Amino acid sequence: MTLTGSNFKEMAILNSIRKRGFFLILIIALALFAFILSDIITKGTGGGGDVQNVVATINGKELSREDFMGKVENQQRAMGPNSNTAQAMTQVWDRELRSVLLQQQVEELGIGVGEEQINEQLSLVLANNPTFQDENGLYSEAKMVEYVASIQGNDPQSRQQMQLWNDFIENTRESLLQNNYLNMVRGGLVSTIADGEQQYKFENDKINIQYVHVPFTSIADEDVTVSESEIAAYIQANPKQFEVDPMVDIQYVTFLEEPSAADDIAKREAMNGLIESFTNATELESFISTNSDNDYVDRWMVSSALPASLKDTILNIPEGVVYGPYKDNGAYNISKVVASRQMPDSVKARHILVPIGLSRTDSITRTPDQAKILADSIMGVVKQNRSKFGAMVTQFSSDAGSIEKGGSYDWYAYNRMVGPFRDFTFEGKTGDIGVVETQFGYHIIEIEGQKDMSKAVKIATVSQEIEASEATLTEVFSKAAKFEEQARSGDFNAIATEGELQTRPVNRIGALDANIPGIGNNRSIVNWSFEEGSAVGDVKRFDVGETYVIAQLTRKSTKKALQSVAEASAVVTPILRNKKKAEKIRQGITGTSVQEVASSQSVAVKSANALTRSNPTIAGAGTEPAVVGAAFGKAAGESTGLIDGETGVFMVRVTAVNEAPALDNYTSYINTLNTAASGAINTNVFNALKKAADIEDNRASFY
Repeated sequence: MTLTGSNFKEMAILNSIRKRGFFLILIIALALFAFILSDIITKGTGGGGDVQNVVATINGKELSREDFMGKVENQQRAMGPNSNTAQAMTQVWDRELRSVLLQQQVEELGIGVGEEQINEQLSLVLANNPTFQDENGLYSEAKMVEYVASIQGNDPQSRQQMQLWNDFIENTRESLLQNNYLNMVRGGLVSTIADGEQQYKFENDKINIQYVHVPFTSIADEDVTVSESEIAAYIQANPKQFEVDPMVDIQYVTFLEEPSAADDIAKREAMNGLIESFTNATELESFISTNSDNDYVDRWMVSSALPASLKDTILNIPEGVVYGPYKDNGAYNISKVVASRQMPDSVKARHILVPIGLSRTDSITRTPDQAKILADSIMGVVKQNRSKFGAMVTQFSSDAGSIEKGGSYDWYAYNRMVGPFRDFTFEGKTGDIGVVETQFGYHIIEIEGQKDMSKAVKIATVSQEIEASEATLTEVFSKAAKFEEQARSGDFNAIATEGELQTRPVNRIGALDANIPGIGNNRSIVNWSFEEGSAVGDVKRFDVGETYVIAQLTRKSTKKALQSVAEASAVVTPILRNKKKAEKIRQGITGTSVQEVASSQSVAVKSANALTRSNPTIAGAGTEPAVVGAAFGKAAGESTGLIDGETGVFMVRVTAVNEAPALDNYTSYINTLNTAASGAINTNVFNALKKAADIEDNRASFY
């Protein structure tokens, strides 16, 4: 062994560590102790440590991390494999928030629930559970008591069952308490006779009008300027309308670890090098298993089933000749025709299924040998006299899907049936009859017909994905790292433009968002953006699958704030523009009557009849509640002043007022109002409680 200068240096370092081992251990131990002590002090002094165990605080009520995230996991499991954590968390959060807010109201008001009410609820919930039913199939409280007694024990299983039962009872109690609270609220919102009468009048009082309508469209948008300062002032004057949760904006570029042109050429050359050995290979499955990314599939393929890359070529290539290399779905392939024959496009056949195990027809359980003996016996009968096939189907077949059709399946395609069944019916000829074994048992099959014969081939394909080489991966990483370094101190967009990279902005990302357009589900980028140490202008590289994402934080708001002028402009600009148009229109109007106003604006006086307050739509003008409401305040023959409506400036003259006749009672209208109020009570109460609550939401810290 030869020792270099470097070796001597390494040995000297190791020797120094050995000599000072005790001191190094002591230093590491002290560092660990200091770290633990710091954590204890932080938690003990309220320095933010406790928040790590609290998902949210709702009016002082804390939701623990362990309990909440456990419920999220259960919810995601219940939602199925295509669900994600964000969806599950949102559903659990809404459920938990609702439960806490309603429970707090229940406790504050001192609402209770008696055992009798709980038992009544249990009788409804458990009515269809056989465990709690008597000999007549009815719910039995005695059976419930018996069940509870049966799960009382000290073994782990009993304790678990008892805990589940206690949780069930507590959930039932909580549900009843909340329903009692909501019913009390509902009881206080009963509509009166006056409410019913008013609704009746809203729907049935009618007026006829003449009106003049000067639409806002009579003034071009470009003739009315709305400044950013005016938009900002409107936002400040209407803060509730434009308040947004904490959010960030980012922009990013991507570097994809994709094969280079050199990698493509190298893979093509490698596949060319396999052609001779593939041509001469006799053990196809072994050769393909060794040299291909995909396994050999032993099946016949007609033209319609061939992939697009082979459809126009492979049917014309002789058996044993290799075609390719050709590119398909990011891979280079070489294919060889193994065999060819004429084959039908579809087949009609009938069969009798003798299953291994329990037979549904004669309720006999058969071993494989017994099932085979019976199948051979049936085969002997129907082969001698095929007119008995239908009777044998009824007597012996366990295939419920074909019994009513005498065992027949009409004109099925090649891939519809399991392999052995398919092969017998497509590779045989019409009239053939035989016994075939599949995973379902033994089939006595008769081929009843074949149609649309065409050439079919068996193809062996060696496929290798075109992958990025180590040199390419190194180059991609180098470019990504170089861009990241330059972007930290330079202009992100300018550097991207110089490198011919597309910058993708993503705005209004919330702390609980997960999906980033163009990237997909990526909490790491969102979490970084909201970290306390991240600031506008910061740049960071993220590994996302086979892509490097270089992201820059372009805006950050960690508290509730108002939308920016740019964000609110689409909503505010039309409002302010129409307001200015209304002022201009008013300035150009002369006269005090409908006819004079119409004349001054060169528009026609129009009529509308049978208008109601419940449906304030004016023919030719659209839905105008303010205009119709003002008109209902006038008597016949009276006119309104100028009214700024939804679509323009109006003046209305009432030509007729038709009040609906009084009713003896307004019960139907009262019931309609009560039904509408009752249907929305749960949502409205929850939204009101949520709006008034003091909520500290830390969910973003936990996923």
